[in-house]
Amino acid sequence: MPVGLVPSPSDEQAMLLDASARFMDAECPLATVRARADGGGYDDRAYRKVAADFGWFGLLADEEAGGGSVSGNGLVDAALIAAERGARVQPGPFTGHSVVVHTLATARSHGDLLAELVRGAAWATWAFGPEVSCALRDVGDDLRLDGTIAVVADAGDCEHLLVSARGPAGLTQVLVPVGAPGVTVRPIEGLDVTRKWFAIELAEVTVAPDDVVGAPGAATEELVAHQGQVAAVLAAAESVGAMRAHFELALQYAKDRIAFGRPIGSFQAIKHLLADTSLWLEMATGMVAAAATALGDDRPEGPELAHATKAFVAEQGVELAHNCFQVFGGIGYTWEHDQHLFFRRLAADAATFGTAAWHRSQLLDVVGVGR
Repeated sequence: MPVGLVPSPSDEQAMLLDASARFMDAECPLATVRARADGGGYDDRAYRKVAADFGWFGLLADEEAGGGSVSGNGLVDAALIAAERGARVQPGPFTGHSVVVHTLATARSHGDLLAELVRGAAWATWAFGPEVSCALRDVGDDLRLDGTIAVVADAGDCEHLLVSARGPAGLTQVLVPVGAPGVTVRPIEGLDVTRKWFAIELAEVTVAPDDVVGAPGAATEELVAHQGQVAAVLAAAESVGAMRAHFELALQYAKDRIAFGRPIGSFQAIKHLLADTSLWLEMATGMVAAAATALGDDRPEGPELAHATKAFVAEQGVELAHNCFQVFGGIGYTWEHDQHLFFRRLAADAATFGTAAWHRSQLLDVVGVGR
């Protein structure tokens, strides 16, 4: 069942969603997600190639790079895909990869790599940290990059990392090959077992002038802020998809589970719980759609909506998951039940690309309120 992020998708959007949903259900169903969480191997290359053929990775790029949207608003189209991915707890750094594509397209930088990212020949992600923790210094004709990024999802599957750092010319963004000397991508444990988590350590990494994305300084400050807003919308869209799937799982269980001769969904306490939960879900869905539309169309309210939406969805997604736990009761705490996979995804997404508190602080900056 589609997430329904927008009430009336265009014919082109409906075709993209239908084909993408059938592909995900066939290529990476929950059984495959579970096997991956249990330590089974999974080769993303075939998945990536088909997804690229559907146009997933070019929605935030222009036609010159082989991309293009299906509706005229690439962020809305990408959010639709993100929501369907979240409903199926799909692997891979879709949001981070899409942000890198958007950044290179906006900065008119690294055209050859951009084309590879769009067609799925390479994989990249934004090594995001709430605070810039990396630094650049001049060393002859090159730069040296040092720093750490504590948590990056699925970085081990990527060939390139987009890193933000403070340098001699101000805030600077650089593309770092994962296999470059001085780059350590260290696996770490994470609550969300449907994805792989890594810490990035950068020590004396050589950065050539050609590795720099855009113009350092004020232009990069503006670009990085916009990247954070795009990532916020896509991460929130993924959460809404997971929220929808999780809620429908609980709703169906409330209809099927019989206690005292009646479905448990007929009891008033469960009715009220599900009603409140469905309200949060509809609010979150509407906010993501509004934020994607406004930011994708470059409307003045776009940045505000992006930060407000991520903050709201981060908190209400976790609350929804807790309510679903109450509906399921003891069975919901077992490894064998699928609902914990959605809870884990929602809990991780609540912090990925900025927590609710961080996005509220960014919202205050956008609207010009002193802190």
